[in-house]
Amino acid sequence: MKLIIANPSPYARKARVALLEKGIDCDIVVANPWLPKTAVAGINPLGKVPTLVLDDGAVVHDSKVIVEYLETLGLPPVLIPADPQNRIAHKQIEAIADGICDAVVLTALEGARATDKRSVAWLERQSKKIVEGVAELERLLGARDSFTDSGFGLAEIATVCALDYIDFRFPQYHWRTRAPGLVQLHGNLSQRPSFSGTKPQPQVLPGL
Repeated sequence: MKLIIANPSPYARKARVALLEKGIDCDIVVANPWLPKTAVAGINPLGKVPTLVLDDGAVVHDSKVIVEYLETLGLPPVLIPADPQNRIAHKQIEAIADGICDAVVLTALEGARATDKRSVAWLERQSKKIVEGVAELERLLGARDSFTDSGFGLAEIATVCALDYIDFRFPQYHWRTRAPGLVQLHGNLSQRPSFSGTKPQPQVLPGL
Protein backbone atom coordinates (compact mmCIF):
# COMPACT_ATOMS: atom_id res chain seq x y z
CA MET A 1 0.00 0.00 0.00
CA LYS A 2 1.27 3.47 -0.81
CA LEU A 3 -0.08 6.96 -0.21
CA ILE A 4 0.80 9.72 -2.66
CA ILE A 5 0.91 13.09 -0.92
CA ALA A 6 2.13 16.66 -1.20
CA ASN A 7 4.09 17.84 1.83
CA PRO A 8 1.91 20.86 2.66
CA SER A 9 -1.46 19.22 1.98
CA PRO A 10 -3.83 19.16 4.98
CA TYR A 11 -5.99 16.64 3.12
CA ALA A 12 -3.05 14.26 2.66
CA ARG A 13 -2.11 14.83 6.28
CA LYS A 14 -5.58 13.77 7.39
CA ALA A 15 -5.06 10.43 5.65
CA ARG A 16 -1.55 10.09 7.06
CA VAL A 17 -2.75 10.70 10.61
CA ALA A 18 -5.47 8.07 10.17
CA LEU A 19 -2.91 5.54 8.90
CA LEU A 20 -0.56 6.22 11.80
CA GLU A 21 -3.31 6.10 14.41
CA LYS A 22 -4.37 2.69 13.11
CA GLY A 23 -0.80 1.45 12.82
CA ILE A 24 -1.15 0.64 9.12
CA ASP A 25 2.14 0.17 7.28
CA CYS A 26 2.11 2.34 4.17
CA ASP A 27 4.77 3.77 1.87
CA ILE A 28 4.60 7.55 1.54
CA VAL A 29 5.36 8.98 -1.91
CA VAL A 30 5.81 12.74 -2.08
CA ALA A 31 4.64 14.36 -5.32
CA ASN A 32 3.91 17.85 -6.61
CA PRO A 33 0.49 17.65 -8.26
CA TRP A 34 1.05 21.03 -9.94
CA LEU A 35 3.77 19.61 -12.17
CA PRO A 36 2.91 17.91 -15.48
CA LYS A 37 5.06 14.89 -14.67
CA THR A 38 4.17 13.75 -11.18
CA ALA A 39 3.66 10.46 -9.36
CA VAL A 40 -0.09 10.97 -9.24
CA ALA A 41 -0.51 11.52 -12.98
CA GLY A 42 -2.24 8.59 -14.63
CA ILE A 43 -3.26 7.15 -11.25
CA ASN A 44 -5.85 9.64 -10.04
CA PRO A 45 -7.96 11.00 -12.93
CA LEU A 46 -8.21 14.35 -11.13
CA GLY A 47 -4.45 14.54 -10.58
CA LYS A 48 -4.95 15.33 -6.91
CA VAL A 49 -3.50 14.21 -3.59
CA PRO A 50 -3.92 12.27 -1.45
CA THR A 51 -4.24 9.13 -3.53
CA LEU A 52 -4.01 5.70 -1.94
CA VAL A 53 -2.81 2.77 -4.05
CA LEU A 54 -3.69 -0.59 -2.55
CA ASP A 55 -1.53 -3.70 -2.75
CA ASP A 56 -3.74 -5.13 -5.52
CA GLY A 57 -3.37 -1.93 -7.57
CA ALA A 58 -6.81 -0.54 -6.77
CA VAL A 59 -6.89 3.22 -6.23
CA VAL A 60 -8.76 5.17 -3.56
CA HIS A 61 -8.64 8.95 -3.78
CA ASP A 62 -9.87 11.99 -1.86
CA SER A 63 -9.10 12.13 1.85
CA LYS A 64 -12.75 11.68 2.83
CA VAL A 65 -12.97 8.42 0.87
CA ILE A 66 -9.56 7.21 2.03
CA VAL A 67 -10.47 7.56 5.70
CA GLU A 68 -13.78 5.81 5.03
CA TYR A 69 -11.85 2.98 3.35
CA LEU A 70 -9.44 2.67 6.27
CA GLU A 71 -12.41 2.32 8.60
CA THR A 72 -13.62 -0.71 6.63
CA LEU A 73 -10.43 -2.55 7.60
CA GLY A 74 -11.74 -2.92 11.15
CA LEU A 75 -8.57 -1.69 12.84
CA PRO A 76 -8.66 0.42 16.01
CA PRO A 77 -9.16 3.15 16.85
CA VAL A 78 -12.59 3.81 15.39
CA LEU A 79 -12.36 7.25 13.77
CA ILE A 80 -15.89 7.48 12.38
CA PRO A 81 -18.48 6.33 14.95
CA ALA A 82 -21.17 3.87 13.95
CA ASP A 83 -23.82 5.77 15.88
CA PRO A 84 -25.68 7.82 13.22
CA GLN A 85 -25.81 11.07 15.20
CA ASN A 86 -22.13 11.01 16.11
CA ARG A 87 -21.17 9.85 12.61
CA ILE A 88 -22.93 12.80 10.99
CA ALA A 89 -21.38 15.15 13.55
CA HIS A 90 -17.88 13.94 12.66
CA LYS A 91 -18.53 14.19 8.93
CA GLN A 92 -20.05 17.67 9.29
CA ILE A 93 -17.05 18.90 11.25
CA GLU A 94 -14.76 17.36 8.65
CA ALA A 95 -16.65 19.31 5.98
CA ILE A 96 -16.16 22.57 7.89
CA ALA A 97 -12.46 21.89 8.46
CA ASP A 98 -11.93 20.94 4.81
CA GLY A 99 -13.82 24.07 3.75
CA ILE A 100 -11.43 26.16 5.81
CA CYS A 101 -8.51 24.44 4.10
CA ASP A 102 -10.10 25.07 0.69
CA ALA A 103 -10.33 28.77 1.50
CA VAL A 104 -6.71 28.86 2.68
CA VAL A 105 -5.57 27.15 -0.55
CA LEU A 106 -7.49 29.68 -2.66
CA THR A 107 -6.03 32.53 -0.62
CA ALA A 108 -2.50 31.23 -1.16
CA LEU A 109 -3.05 30.78 -4.90
CA GLU A 110 -4.49 34.27 -5.26
CA GLY A 111 -1.56 35.62 -3.28
CA ALA A 112 0.84 33.99 -5.75
CA ARG A 113 -0.54 36.17 -8.53
CA ALA A 114 1.05 39.51 -9.42
CA THR A 115 -0.14 42.23 -7.03
CA ASP A 116 -2.03 44.12 -9.73
CA LYS A 117 -3.92 40.96 -10.74
CA ARG A 118 -5.16 39.96 -7.30
CA SER A 119 -8.83 40.29 -6.45
CA VAL A 120 -9.39 41.99 -3.11
CA ALA A 121 -13.02 40.90 -3.10
CA TRP A 122 -11.97 37.28 -3.67
CA LEU A 123 -9.42 37.40 -0.85
CA GLU A 124 -11.98 38.94 1.49
CA ARG A 125 -14.48 36.23 0.61
CA GLN A 126 -12.00 33.48 1.44
CA SER A 127 -10.91 35.22 4.64
CA LYS A 128 -14.52 35.34 5.80
CA LYS A 129 -14.86 31.60 5.25
CA ILE A 130 -11.77 30.95 7.35
CA VAL A 131 -12.86 33.24 10.18
CA GLU A 132 -16.43 31.95 10.29
CA GLY A 133 -15.36 28.33 9.87
CA VAL A 134 -13.02 28.56 12.86
CA ALA A 135 -15.75 30.29 14.89
CA GLU A 136 -18.17 27.46 14.10
CA LEU A 137 -15.66 24.80 15.12
CA GLU A 138 -15.09 26.66 18.38
CA ARG A 139 -18.84 26.81 18.98
CA LEU A 140 -19.32 23.12 18.25
CA LEU A 141 -16.46 22.09 20.54
CA GLY A 142 -17.46 24.30 23.45
CA ALA A 143 -15.64 23.43 26.67
CA ARG A 144 -15.28 19.73 25.85
CA ASP A 145 -12.16 17.71 25.07
CA SER A 146 -13.70 16.29 21.90
CA PHE A 147 -16.54 17.21 19.57
CA THR A 148 -18.72 14.21 20.44
CA ASP A 149 -19.08 11.73 23.28
CA SER A 150 -17.39 9.13 21.08
CA GLY A 151 -14.05 10.81 21.80
CA PHE A 152 -11.08 11.20 19.46
CA GLY A 153 -11.85 10.63 15.82
CA LEU A 154 -12.18 12.13 12.37
CA ALA A 155 -13.58 15.45 13.62
CA GLU A 156 -10.54 16.09 15.78
CA ILE A 157 -8.10 14.97 13.08
CA ALA A 158 -9.65 17.22 10.43
CA THR A 159 -9.79 20.18 12.81
CA VAL A 160 -6.15 20.02 13.90
CA CYS A 161 -5.05 19.58 10.27
CA ALA A 162 -7.03 22.69 9.33
CA LEU A 163 -5.66 24.79 12.21
CA ASP A 164 -2.07 23.84 11.40
CA TYR A 165 -2.70 24.64 7.75
CA ILE A 166 -3.90 28.12 8.71
CA ASP A 167 -0.64 28.60 10.61
CA PHE A 168 1.32 27.32 7.63
CA ARG A 169 -0.31 29.28 4.80
CA PHE A 170 -2.31 32.08 6.44
CA PRO A 171 -0.41 33.06 9.62
CA GLN A 172 -1.81 36.58 9.59
CA TYR A 173 -5.04 35.15 10.91
CA HIS A 174 -4.48 34.66 14.64
CA TRP A 175 -7.12 32.06 15.37
CA ARG A 176 -5.75 31.36 18.86
CA THR A 177 -6.95 34.73 20.19
CA ARG A 178 -10.54 33.85 19.26
CA ALA A 179 -10.82 30.14 19.95
CA PRO A 180 -9.63 29.06 23.43
CA GLY A 181 -11.33 25.69 23.15
CA LEU A 182 -9.57 24.92 19.88
CA VAL A 183 -6.28 26.08 21.40
CA GLN A 184 -6.69 23.45 24.13
CA LEU A 185 -7.70 20.74 21.67
CA HIS A 186 -4.83 21.60 19.33
CA GLY A 187 -2.31 21.62 22.17
CA ASN A 188 -3.43 18.23 23.46
CA LEU A 189 -3.48 16.46 20.10
CA SER A 190 -0.31 18.02 18.71
CA GLN A 191 1.64 15.87 21.17
CA ARG A 192 0.50 12.66 19.51
CA PRO A 193 3.17 11.14 17.18
CA SER A 194 0.62 10.98 14.34
CA PHE A 195 0.41 14.79 14.36
CA SER A 196 3.94 15.74 15.40
CA GLY A 197 5.36 13.55 12.64
CA THR A 198 3.18 14.91 9.84
CA LYS A 199 3.41 18.69 10.14
CA PRO A 200 3.01 20.51 6.80
CA GLN A 201 6.26 21.28 5.00
CA PRO A 202 6.91 23.84 2.24
CA GLN A 203 6.47 22.92 -1.40
CA VAL A 204 6.74 25.32 -4.34
CA LEU A 205 3.46 26.85 -5.51
CA PRO A 206 3.06 27.50 -9.25
CA GLY A 207 3.62 31.01 -10.52
CA LEU A 208 0.32 32.44 -11.71
